[in-house]
Formats: sequence, C-alpha cells, structure tokens
Amino acid sequence: MFELTEPARAELDAYFDGKDKSSVRIFLSPGGCSGPRLSLALDEAGEADSVFNDKGYDFCMDKELYEAAKNIKVDFSDMGFMVDSDLQIEGGGDCSAGCSACCGH
Repeated sequence: MFELTEPARAELDAYFDGKDKSSVRIFLSPGGCSGPRLSLALDEAGEADSVFNDKGYDFCMDKELYEAAKNIKVDFSDMGFMVDSDLQIEGGGDCSAGCSACCGH
C-alpha cells in the first residue's frame, strides 16, 4: 500500500508549479546518528523498480526495497518530507560520544 498525504501532495504541487512533473524516487539513504532512512529524490524509473501513481505523481522504488518496506506513507510537515514504512532498518551511528561525534560535526 502506498499513501501520499494531502500536505505532501500540496508541497509537490507547489514545487512543480509551472514545471514538468518528474518521477519521485524513494530510496534508502545512509542517514546519520539515527542510521539509514527512506528519502526522496527526483529520478526516472528503471527496470529494477516498482512504479506507482498517487494523486497524479509517479513514484519509483527498487522492487526488493519496496517488498521489504510495504505500507509506505509520504507526508510533509514543518520538518520537510517524511517517508514512513514497515521497513525494519538495522543500524545507526554509535552516539555514545554524542551525535556531533558520530555525524562528523
């Protein structure tokens, strides 16, 4: 299941106002202290991708990652876009020395 919330759709509408729409890729980014997380980028779909449409936007995601993530929800808040899923992600930085140490600050 995939869900694009209304706040996320509105933000995409504002971004693409007057521009051609591009596919939005959902991918696993390395993250920082909290470890890997699902993120968004503009990208075209490839042969190894699942492609789905919601509210007029095409989203693509690696098929294996999509199968592992299932139930994906793209939302938007004051903090930016957020991608929630059922994906169980292992890892994260060792923050025993404080986040600034593991994130390289």
